[in-house]
Amino acid sequence: MTHAEVKNVNVWYDTIHALKDVSLKFEPNTVTALIGPSGCGKSTFLRLFNRMNDLIPSFRMDGTVMVNNQDVYSKEIRIDEIRKNVGMVFQKPNPFPKSIFENVAYGLRVNGINNKAVVEETVERSLRQSALWDEVKDVLKKSALELSGGQQQRLCIARALAVEPKLILMDEPASSLDPISTARIEELIFELKKTYTIILVTHNLQQAGRISDLTAFFYLGELIEYNLTKKLFLNPDNVQTQNYITGRFG
Repeated sequence: MTHAEVKNVNVWYDTIHALKDVSLKFEPNTVTALIGPSGCGKSTFLRLFNRMNDLIPSFRMDGTVMVNNQDVYSKEIRIDEIRKNVGMVFQKPNPFPKSIFENVAYGLRVNGINNKAVVEETVERSLRQSALWDEVKDVLKKSALELSGGQQQRLCIARALAVEPKLILMDEPASSLDPISTARIEELIFELKKTYTIILVTHNLQQAGRISDLTAFFYLGELIEYNLTKKLFLNPDNVQTQNYITGRFG
C-alpha cells in the first residue's frame, strides 16, 4: 500500500514562485488527476516525487515530500533509490534505441539484475501488465522504434513497471496519441491502479473525469481544490474551479 504526501511545499525557479504552500495526500490504489491551465505548476508538482526538478539549476524548494514515510528530499536518501520506487511516464513516448526486450530489461540491468530467468520473467510480466505482450511476444528482438506511438507508450509504461515502483507518475501520457491508443492507455491506467498509486497530469478534462478517483485543480501555483473527481466536476466548492471546468478561463 503506497502512501504519498506533500506538506507545505513551495518551489521557486530563480524569482518565480512556481508552487505556493501546497499540501496534498494521495490514497493508495487510486488515480489522482492534476488539472489546471498551462504554467500553473502541475508538472513541477509531479516531478517533486522523483526529484526531476533537481536537474533545473534555478530550482529550489522547501516543505516535505513523503513516499511511504520516506522523505524524498532527505540528505540520506539516494536519488537512484527514489527513482526505482517512483516510475515516470512522459508526454511523448521515449523508448530507447534498443530492442523491445532490452527497453523493458534496462532498469533491471541498471540495478545489477542480470539473472537470465529473472530478467525474462520480469520482462514478460511487465509487458503483460502494460497490455502489450500479445502484440510483441514474437518480435522482442525488434527495435522499439519500429512500434506505433501507442505501442511505444505502453512499452514505456512496461519499462517503468519492470523495477516494481511504488508510485507511478504520468505527465499527459496520451496527449500525443490517437483516440484508439488513448482509450488503450486509459483502460490500462484503470487496471494498474489495482496494484499501484498513480498521479497523472492531464489537460483533458474528459479524461480526468473518466479515469481518476480524485482530482486536484491548480491555478497560478496554488492548489485551489482537491476532491473526489465526481464532486469536483459536478459540484465544486470553489468558484475558480467551476469557472475552469465550464471553460470560462484556461
